[in-house]
Formats: sequence, structure tokens, C-alpha cells
Amino acid sequence: MNYFVLMIVIFVIGYLLIALEHPIKVSKTATALFLAAIMWAVYSMFGNGFNHEALVMHLGETSEILFFLMGAMTIVEIIDQHEGFTLITDKIETKSKRRLLWIISILSFFMSAVLDNLTTAIVMCALLRKLIADKHDRWFFCGMIVLSANAGGAWSPIGDVTTIMLWIKGNITAGKIILETFIPSLVSMVVPLTIITYTMKGNVERPEHIKSENDSLQISHKQSKLIFFLGVGALLFVPIFKTITHLPPYIGVLLGLGVLWAVTELMHKNNKENLAKLTPANVIRRIDTPSILFFLGILMAVACLQTAGHLDLLSKSLDKIGNIYIINMVIGVLSSIIDNVPLVAAAMGMYPVDPSLTHFAVDGAFWEFLAYCAGTGGSLLIIGSAAGVAIMGMEKIDFIWYLKKITIWALLGYLSGAGVFILMSKFILHT
Repeated sequence: MNYFVLMIVIFVIGYLLIALEHPIKVSKTATALFLAAIMWAVYSMFGNGFNHEALVMHLGETSEILFFLMGAMTIVEIIDQHEGFTLITDKIETKSKRRLLWIISILSFFMSAVLDNLTTAIVMCALLRKLIADKHDRWFFCGMIVLSANAGGAWSPIGDVTTIMLWIKGNITAGKIILETFIPSLVSMVVPLTIITYTMKGNVERPEHIKSENDSLQISHKQSKLIFFLGVGALLFVPIFKTITHLPPYIGVLLGLGVLWAVTELMHKNNKENLAKLTPANVIRRIDTPSILFFLGILMAVACLQTAGHLDLLSKSLDKIGNIYIINMVIGVLSSIIDNVPLVAAAMGMYPVDPSLTHFAVDGAFWEFLAYCAGTGGSLLIIGSAAGVAIMGMEKIDFIWYLKKITIWALLGYLSGAGVFILMSKFILHT
């Protein structure tokens, strides 16, 4: 067996172990870290040798996502510790599961277009903890947050990493991607949402207040309000900061976290107990570090496949299909298994923008459908998108549970939205 095939075998085995995390009683984080290390070791020893530049490049790209995730999760945790989310949860009075599911899903869909799907998933998951006590009920809502956040990110130029890539490279324009993928993205959310709605009956139970170490702290309503608006404002400022400076999103998140850090320390400077427990120095310990390390492992494992040439070979195999719609739909399904960023990067390298070819010109059907498929296809598996990985870590959702309960409806939504896009493209938009 040559190293090229061996790497595929190792990746498949590692992926299965991640999926079977609960039955085998081995953390997915441990498996992902081991997988990344072993794959790079195999490539270094039996492949083309140690490529330091490639390793550093991929680590840099992965670190951008990890630092963004850490910064966003810390900001959300600061808001939560200051009881900022009660400003929203107190206004959501309904306890009907069906009505609440629609409210949460629609909020996630539109927030994702502005914040991005990863940040939206983190914020909405934090909100759910204040609204729903039962873990099993909350998992269904979390599943819809993943679907809604990914669908919302697909139609916005700043809603997903892949749409950002296509927008910055000039393959799509902001106005066109919104106009031509909004309806398909909406359909991909509404179809599974409608079906899941009918499986839900009754009302949710709100969590009872559990006495914690923070109960003795003095947090005024004014302070909660300030931290909430400052924290959410910091997250909303990220896409604006990126547009102005052209710097990656994690720089904007770190800027917002730095401001929030300084404000909280100044706010609590005269209260030693508050200062010890509510400033980011303490709050940062609460973020889900294992999920961040899991992300590191799985992304670096995929990066190894990209460096070794597996993804390039995959893209050339897809090219033989010929039909641009089928190619993109396959890429969408694959993005639930392999990170959508290298897949989209490979497609962009394989098909340069060509004004002479309608489908491959700027705002051509291929690029717009690629944005839709790569964005929404990740919803098919819980570890198929950044939003899914974040929620999986925060709520400890089981891979198999998601596969059984959500994947089929996510697939139906994905295919429904794709069908709508193809019909629009053939008969309305690109005739």
C-alpha cells in the first residue's frame, strides 16, 4: 500500500472513530489531534518529505479560525456572565415549542448573514440555554440553528468563509449573490423547519435558576445592558472592520475582545469580588477548549490531504462530470465530510473566472451555486461546518444522534434549495 492510499485509509478510520465517540468512549478531540499528527507524519516519512512552508501556511489559516472562535466564545461568555442575554430571553415569552423553533430559526438565518454562521451559532446556543431546560429538546433546536445559520451564511457575501473567499477574489458581487441565492437558501431552511415543527408538541420548560458562585456578585441592570450591547456590537463590527481594513475576521474579534476586556476591568475596579470573577481573565477559562482543539485536529488533517494532492485529484475527478450543477451538489455533500474551504479553493483554482463563458463569468451560475452548495451542504453532518462543530462542543451533541435525527431533513432542505436555484437559473436569472 503506497502512502497516498494509506493516508485515505487513516483519514476514513479517524473519521469513523470521531463519529463513534460515545460508543467507544474516546473523545473526538483526542482522535482528531491524533489523526492530524499521524497523517502529517505519514506524509513526511513516506510522501514528499517534510514541507515546513506548507505546514506553517495551513497552521496559519487554521489558527485564524481558532482565534476567531476563541474570541467570539469569550465575548459571548462575558455577556452571559453579566446576565446580558436576559434582555432578549425576557422578551421571548412564548413557551410553545413550534413557535419558539420558528423564532430561533428565523433569528439565526438573518443574524448569520450579518455576523457569519459561526458567531451566530455560538450566540444562539447561549440563548437557548436560557430558554430550554430539557437537553433533548434543546438538541433539536440546536440542529435547526446549524441548518439556519449555514443557510443564512450562504446568501450573504460575509456570512460564510466560502462566500467571503468568492467575494474577495471577484468571482461574485455582493448584490448578485444576495439577489440570486436568498430564495434557495431560505427554502433550504424552511423545508426542514416545517417538517421538524410537526414533530414537536407542547411547551418547553424554562430552566430553573441554579444558585451559582455569581449570585453574590453585584451586577446592575445598567451594567448588564452595557456589556450586552458592547459585546454584540463588537461582533457586529467584525464584518465592517474587515470591509474597511481588509484584515481577516479574527483581528476584528480580538479588537472587540480587547475593548470589552478593558471596559469590564474599569467597570469592576472598585469591587474586588466582581473583578476576580467577571473579567475576561476568569471568564476565558469557561470556554470550550476541547472543541477548539478538535477543530485544530480535523482542519489540519484535511490540510494534510490538500498538501498531499488528494483534494486536487478529487477536483479533477469532479471535472469529468461535466454538468456544473451536479459538480456543485457533489461538492456540497463532500463539504459535510471534508472542510468546504479547501474544496472551494480547489474549485476556484480549477475553474478561473472566464467572461467568455456565461456560467464561469463574474456572478455566473457556477460561482453562485457553489456558494449555496458549499454553505448549506455542511449542515448534513454535525462536524460538516464551523457552526456545527461549535454547537457540538457547547451542547455535547452526539454525532450519531444528529445523523439519525437531523441529517435526513437537512438533506431534503439542501436538495429543495438546490432545485429552486436550478429552476431560477435556467428560466429566470441566467437565460
